[in-house]
Amino acid sequence: MLSDTAIAAQARVEPIRAVADQLGVDERDLIPYGNQIAKVHLNALSRPRQRSGKSRLILVSATTPTAAGEGKTTTSIGLGQAFRQLGESVCIALREPSLGPCLGMKGGATGGGYSQILPVDRINLHFTGDFHAVTSANNLISASLDNHIYWDNPLQIDPRIVEWRRVMDMNDRSLRKIVLGLGGRFQGIPREGGFDITAASEIMAILCLANDMDDLRRRLDRILIGYTYKGEAVFLKALGITDAVLALLRDAVHPNLVQTLEGTPVLMHGGPFANIAHGCNSVFATRMAMHFSDWAITEAGFGFDLGAEKFFDIKCRSAGLDPDGVILVTTIRALKMHGGKSTDRLTEPDTQAVHDGLENLDKHIESVMQFNKKPIVALNRFEADTDDEIRLVKERANQDGVFFAESRHFMEGGEGSKDLAHQVMAAVNGGRPFQPLYDLDIPVIEKVRAVSKGMYGADSVAFTKEAEKDLKKVEELGMDKLPICIAKAPSSLSDDPALHGRPRDFEVTVRNIQINSGAGFLVVLTGAIMRMPGLPRKPKALDVKVLPDGTIEGIG
Repeated sequence: MLSDTAIAAQARVEPIRAVADQLGVDERDLIPYGNQIAKVHLNALSRPRQRSGKSRLILVSATTPTAAGEGKTTTSIGLGQAFRQLGESVCIALREPSLGPCLGMKGGATGGGYSQILPVDRINLHFTGDFHAVTSANNLISASLDNHIYWDNPLQIDPRIVEWRRVMDMNDRSLRKIVLGLGGRFQGIPREGGFDITAASEIMAILCLANDMDDLRRRLDRILIGYTYKGEAVFLKALGITDAVLALLRDAVHPNLVQTLEGTPVLMHGGPFANIAHGCNSVFATRMAMHFSDWAITEAGFGFDLGAEKFFDIKCRSAGLDPDGVILVTTIRALKMHGGKSTDRLTEPDTQAVHDGLENLDKHIESVMQFNKKPIVALNRFEADTDDEIRLVKERANQDGVFFAESRHFMEGGEGSKDLAHQVMAAVNGGRPFQPLYDLDIPVIEKVRAVSKGMYGADSVAFTKEAEKDLKKVEELGMDKLPICIAKAPSSLSDDPALHGRPRDFEVTVRNIQINSGAGFLVVLTGAIMRMPGLPRKPKALDVKVLPDGTIEGIG
C-alpha cells in the first residue's frame, strides 16, 4: 500500500468554494485561506437552515487507547465518506491538531490511508493560526497580571497564589515549573510559575464551549486568575482586558472548513486534549455541521471513559446537545494488547488474546449504556486480522445486545465504511435522550466517585491533603455545583497507565482540583498526569523532511 503522503498527493482536491457550495454556505460567510482552506463566519449559524428535518449527530469514541492505535479519526473520516457515497448530506466536525503531539509522540491528526483530511501538512502545521491565537490570548492575561502586580498592584493580588499559568503549543517538560521575574527590581516581581500546553488551557476550553459571542465574553470575564492578600478571588474582568483578549480571538472563533480525500466537508475547530482537558471540538463547529447537513459526525478524544464522558457531562449539558448515535471503535490489535500480548507480536493470529482483551470492550459498552445510549461497535480492520478473530468481536457485540460493523476505511476509504454507515442509520431510529452520569447538585467528591466507579470501574477514590484544601476553596467560592473534568492517564481505565484490559480492585487518587470558572468546570488531577507533556526519546520531529520542491513529509 502507498504511504499516506503518496495517497494524499494523488488526491483530486476540490476548490474550497466547491466544498462550501456542497454544504450550502453563503458566499458572504466564507473567509478563504488560499484555495484549500477557509473559515466559515459564525454569521452562518444565524441564517435559516436550508435542509428540512432534524440533523443527526453521531459521536465517535473508542476503547482504551493502546500503542497499536484504534483509529477514531480515520473511522470518523471513513464514515463521512461512506455517507457521501450513499448520497446522504454529511459534514464531519473534528478537533484541530496540536503541534505538541504532531512533533512529539502521536504524530498528526488528519487520519491515514484512504481516510485522510487535506491539506495534511498545512492542517498539522499552524493551520489557520487558531492555536497561536489561543496561546497569545492566554499569555496576554499572564503578562497583564504580572504587569498589574509590578505597577503598585491596586487589586492587591497575592503573587504567591496566582492561579493563571502561561501556555505554549509544544511539549516542553522543562517549563512545567519555573521562577519568574529574576534579574532585579526592574524585571518584575519574582514568583513561581509554569507552563501548560495550549490544548489544556482554559482559553481553549472556553473557545470550544462558548455558545455565542456574548457567552464567550461572559466566560472570559469570569476566569479566576488569583487571590488577594485577604484571600478574595480575583477574576479576569477586574484587569479590564477582556476586550483585548476577545480581539486576539476574533478570527479564531470561526470554524475551519477543509475536505477529505473524497471531497467530504470537514469542519475542524478547537483542540482540547481529552486526558488533561475536555477533549471535544468547538460547540460552534458541531452546531455548524448540524446546521448544514443531515448527518453530523464528531469525535471525542481517547477512550470513552475520558473524552466521551466529558462530551456528555460537560459539552452536551452546556450546549444542549444530544447525540443520536454513539460509535465505539476498536481493533483486533488493541484487543490483543488488552489481552496481554506484546506490541511486537500483534500481527500473529491469537484468538485467546482477543478473547481476553474483550473485557475492555465490555466495560466501554457498559459505560455508553450508562448515558442511556446503545453503541455501535466499529471494528477498524487491518490486513493481519483473521476472520476467526473478528468473529469473536462480533459475537461479543451480539451478546452485549449492540450493533456491530466491520470497517475497512483505511484501505478502501468511504467504500469500506458503507456497512458501518448502514448500521448507524439503523441504530439512530431507536435513539433515546442521554442521561448525565451525575447530578450537578451533589458534592464534588460524589461526582468524582460517580465517574471513577461508573466509567473507570474503580472501587474507591482517595483525596490527598492538597486536594482536600483545593476542595475547601471550591466550596468557599460556591463553585461546587460545576461539572468535573477529570485529568487521567489515557492508556488505562485506571489512573495507572500500565494497567491494560479491565482493571479491577483499584483506587483512583485525586491530587489536585483546579478551578476553570470561565470554562465552567473543575479540573480534577489524578495520578501522575501532567498538563504539560514531555517529548519522547525519539520525537516525531525527527521524521520530518522538507523536500527541494517544498513538500513536507513525515508530518501526517
